[in-house]
Amino acid sequence: MRYSQAFIHTLFEAPKEAETPSHIFLLRGSFVYPIAAGLYSLMPLGHRAVEKIKRIIREELDAIGGLEVTMPVVNPAELWKKTGRYFHIGDELIRFKDRRDRQFVLAMTHEEVVTDIAKQFVRSYRDLPVMLYQIQTKIRDEARPRAGLLRVREFQMKDAYSFHPDFNDLDVYYPKIYNAYLRIFARCGLKSTPIEADSGIMGGSGSHEFMLESVNGEDHFVLCPGCGYAANTEKAVGMKPERTPSTQSPAREKVHTPGVKTIADLAGFFDAPQESFLKTVAYVADENLVFAVVRGDFNVSATKLGAYLKAVHLDYAPEKILSGKGLNGGFLSPVGIKGVRIVCDSAITESALYIAGANEPDMHLKNVLPGRDFELKESADIVEVREGDRCAVCGKADLELRRGIELGHTFKLGVKYTAPESMDVTYLDGAGEPNRVVMGCYGIGVERLLASIIEKWHDESGMRLPASIAPYQIILSQLGNQPEVVAMAERIYSKFGPVWELLFDDRSESPGVKLKDADLLGIPVRLVVSRKLEKSGDVEIKIRQTGEVRICPEKDIEATLEAIFRELEPSMENLPYMDEKA
Repeated sequence: MRYSQAFIHTLFEAPKEAETPSHIFLLRGSFVYPIAAGLYSLMPLGHRAVEKIKRIIREELDAIGGLEVTMPVVNPAELWKKTGRYFHIGDELIRFKDRRDRQFVLAMTHEEVVTDIAKQFVRSYRDLPVMLYQIQTKIRDEARPRAGLLRVREFQMKDAYSFHPDFNDLDVYYPKIYNAYLRIFARCGLKSTPIEADSGIMGGSGSHEFMLESVNGEDHFVLCPGCGYAANTEKAVGMKPERTPSTQSPAREKVHTPGVKTIADLAGFFDAPQESFLKTVAYVADENLVFAVVRGDFNVSATKLGAYLKAVHLDYAPEKILSGKGLNGGFLSPVGIKGVRIVCDSAITESALYIAGANEPDMHLKNVLPGRDFELKESADIVEVREGDRCAVCGKADLELRRGIELGHTFKLGVKYTAPESMDVTYLDGAGEPNRVVMGCYGIGVERLLASIIEKWHDESGMRLPASIAPYQIILSQLGNQPEVVAMAERIYSKFGPVWELLFDDRSESPGVKLKDADLLGIPVRLVVSRKLEKSGDVEIKIRQTGEVRICPEKDIEATLEAIFRELEPSMENLPYMDEKA
């Protein structure tokens, strides 16, 4: 392809709203064009890169028996009402009516539709297992779209769904998709870290996120440098330092604390460590008031709390609900509270004294003893793991807190969508008896993956794209319009254009502009033809990822390129594969 015909319009500077490297370089490199907040058109270069990512995904899923389908973005609301997600998902799910006043949604995911397909066609154990997948548009009315393709409102997603005769068969299949994900990301030039994750609105018995460590990531996860344990902070478990047991049980004492509300301020006021305080946070869980009580040196994990409560909706309790019960949000405690469900973190025991709110403004209580002053009816792990907490798996190393970008997510859905109260999907076993179909589902955001690749592979000059997903493998830069230079460039283009994916920069621009654009676009290999090089019959070859420059005779171009691209092939070795069961 000739640059002059390729519809590439690079920018010297990115718009001010672009802050992350991927957002900046996708805009400057003419890979995407913004239509509105969170809505982007893929330009020719971006489209080519995305199509290469799709090809990698298809090859890996086809290799483990995946069958590609296409399902509609517009879904009847009736299907989503059967699973309850029509009511449980908030404003991010777009609902509308057609001209006949029928209710529809724009699909964020396709569990309902694919499960309805299975309900119609999976009749016998002979039909199982089966995995259907698609690469299709998804719509999510994201409240705060940001960072270009990393958080958008419309995007392409690979979503796959597997159907199994029982949980054991799902457990056998799950490592296959897990390992396919590792290969997909490795082929895209990324080292992913699989971590245990919360299933969220997807539900199910277990899930993994595949994370890319990145300073621009919105997700946080913990990693044990000792045993390799990794989990999302919403799911992670660490060892909690125990408090020294109290040898005495003095009576409670009310203390006037005017204007002192935060744990840090209270620690200074009482001259006591933060772990000696009780922090009480009020939530509304499915319209019921709940108090979460944790030690002052920890923060409540709303995800863990919601999972423990099995709550569909969990939000902070508004002040009007608290004031209606005569309570003040800044001075809450479980002491003396009636008619409110109280969940205490497992670190709180009956052996130590605490300082807690007095449930009245500007007052706190000293010498609060759990078990004596309030009941420990419900206890669970409901706190976020902290940097430096001891690993609960190996008990030997301190956990490290990392930031990352979620590349993909896998779920063991179980019977969430096939249960009688949902889609009610069964099959007949070998004895003719009905059994419940068991499901798994697996997602990858395609454009998000492209942005993640750029977050990993860039420098101050632009992108440094892996050869596997770059829109072109080679850019041929003709510097100068002397007849002999033009003839050499045309000769190379004619010979290698049909063999390699080659972009020929034939524009009448200065050498500086051409070389800067070549670096910006991140195409893996740059061939330079100039008057000086032509005189010696050579070309300059630059490898974008490493910056290495070689001078190569024209006759050796083919062999040199073949060797370079072999060097650039991603390694499939030492991936953290999950053991596949027989």
